[in-house]
Amino acid sequence: MTAYLGRRLAQALLQIWGAITIVFVALRVLPGDPAELILGSQATPEALEELRGSLGLDQPLLVQYAAHMGDVVALDFGHSWRQNVSALDACLERLGPTLSLSAWAMVITIVLGFAAGSFAARRANTWADHLVSVSSLVGQALPPFWIGIMLSLIFARWLQVLPSTADGTLGSLLLPAFTLALPFVGWLGRLVRTGILEEMNQDYVRTAHAKGMSHRVVFYIHVLRNTLVPVVTMLGLLMGYFIANGVIVEVIFAWPGIGSLLIDSITFRDYAVVQAVLTVITVCYILLNLLVDVLYVYLDPRIQLENA
Repeated sequence: MTAYLGRRLAQALLQIWGAITIVFVALRVLPGDPAELILGSQATPEALEELRGSLGLDQPLLVQYAAHMGDVVALDFGHSWRQNVSALDACLERLGPTLSLSAWAMVITIVLGFAAGSFAARRANTWADHLVSVSSLVGQALPPFWIGIMLSLIFARWLQVLPSTADGTLGSLLLPAFTLALPFVGWLGRLVRTGILEEMNQDYVRTAHAKGMSHRVVFYIHVLRNTLVPVVTMLGLLMGYFIANGVIVEVIFAWPGIGSLLIDSITFRDYAVVQAVLTVITVCYILLNLLVDVLYVYLDPRIQLENA
């Protein structure tokens, strides 16, 4: 068990290093001069050179990379010239709203997805099952930006029951959370339905019924637990997706999260903040995957035996 977790931790650290390196190279090859964007096109050559020197942009690429990795280890991503604060502080300040939005989207996905999957599985091959399948496919096909616009139009403009932009209330969280969650509710429902139907045909279910266990006990205590093994893996990836790819939703609803900060920083070539945001997103995604692997070990006894 310890060896397995050690290998996964080493892989996670290697992935984080690779992601930080890719971000560093990508930002350096983008067209445009950050010094000119900061000082403006009317800046003198002397001022531009001085700023490039203070930012370390006049150094060879390998020297810049070595200095950058040293700063990352020390959790120093530099200073945001736009916000006049530490780049990491600017990132962490926006991380809270993004995590809150992602958590609510995950709750909505789990509740509606498990309800739809269980409902369809217990009524397999009926009109209700077919309705859930068709609805899930339609939900997965709709792009998030269209869902966000439609929800905002219906609930914010026509019905006027929910705000369309962030105002610090719980109501302002519902529309962006549902926009993130809806494309994956049907996907999770189909996954749960398939898992339940596969488990219901296993020998241990027939044995449990033969011993006199009620259908409810067998379903909720045994079948659903075994269904969780593949579902938990996908939920971990889904949480990482919500954190990393909620940019469009945050822009549509003016949500003050890390995604909208990333868009603004890329637009103005605020290198320090872009690197901090992408690094934090990468670390969150990889650590979530690591957490899923740990949970997977405890949920699936077969892995415990393989790594004993």
